[in-house]
Amino acid sequence: MEDELSKAEIHVRVWGRVQGVGFRAFVREQANLFRVTGWVRNVGRDQVEMCAEGMRESLDNFLAQVKKGPRVSKIRESKVEWREFNGRFEKFGVRWF
Repeated sequence: MEDELSKAEIHVRVWGRVQGVGFRAFVREQANLFRVTGWVRNVGRDQVEMCAEGMRESLDNFLAQVKKGPRVSKIRESKVEWREFNGRFEKFGVRWF
């Protein structure tokens, strides 16, 4: 049984060349690979925001890939906020607003 203490939520913002390069699709793919739930969306011209929940180890692995991004992206900066897990997401999806 998964211990609730081993779960968490992260709120992430990344800046750089992250729009028009398949970044959101890449993030969704990584979320599915690491079995995390949540969402990703574009914000402004050069920023993407996401929120994800899952096992801490899975979130660490997910975050490592997100910070690299797809090959054609270029991450200039990222900011991560760790939060308490609350289980509010059933899957990982792309938001349009």
